[in-house]
Amino acid sequence: MQTTTLDERAIREAVTMTEAIDAVRRGFIDLARGEFEMPTRTALRNGQFLVMSAHHRSTASAMIKTLSVNFERKPAISGTVVWSEIGRLDHLVADAGAVTTLRTGAAVGVATDLLAAPEAARLTVIGAGGQAPDQVRAVHAVRPLRRLTVVDTDERRAHALVDGLAPELAGVELRAATDPESAVREAEIVCCATNATSPLFPESALPAHVHVNAIGAYRPTMRELPDELLATSTVVVDEMQAILEESGEIIHALEAGAITQDALTELGAALTATSAEYGKRTVFKTVGVAVQDWAIAHLLADKFLP
Repeated sequence: MQTTTLDERAIREAVTMTEAIDAVRRGFIDLARGEFEMPTRTALRNGQFLVMSAHHRSTASAMIKTLSVNFERKPAISGTVVWSEIGRLDHLVADAGAVTTLRTGAAVGVATDLLAAPEAARLTVIGAGGQAPDQVRAVHAVRPLRRLTVVDTDERRAHALVDGLAPELAGVELRAATDPESAVREAEIVCCATNATSPLFPESALPAHVHVNAIGAYRPTMRELPDELLATSTVVVDEMQAILEESGEIIHALEAGAITQDALTELGAALTATSAEYGKRTVFKTVGVAVQDWAIAHLLADKFLP
């Protein structure tokens, strides 16, 4: 038996964002078709320790991710992703931080490609932490950008992210800001990647036609979006059970009567729908599910295991 261990650099060199988006898209489609056995993740110490697992029936493969989350340290996410197959003795162990940011970005790429206007090219990212770079890369992969605005309460962090991404975004107008409400007014796509516990902007600040991705809030006590936005938008979620247990935005809106569960559509179902019409405002809410990690681990296993 051989165990292959991959650090962040090896993962980044091996997997492009386009590959990750395609793999995660296939994963969500297989999830909708019942190909996965995927229990809701275990959260300990109020979400500071997370354990996620998924079994893909047709390939007899499984992934288990364990990690710790601490927003006071860098990187905030630390842990391992372990890949196993029934038909192969060899295993793969990968850095969970790199896999998590890559697969979260990829899910946003899938949703943005499905829900954002074809011509959308102005992106506002709120939050300049560890998840933000892959949010930008994923959106840029499916909707080539003309303008990027990065918002953070710490203006230096916003500028640092803009400067760091500049070599990858030739020809894109780059801005840094500190006020989310102003920054979303002209956006065509918004990505929220914070650990906020209350909405980042009022619904009225958004333009009439916009797509919003919300990836930061993954516990019931966290919340990035206002009820009014969810009530007036087409809302697509990653996986219903996980969302109803963990998404502060959705839980709050349901309890307030702003939305009903029937108004929520799973991403896999939306991807496999024969025809669908979406309103001018669309929202993708994800708390992160194990099928995303499985999809990236599958790519890595194909590339690195004999």
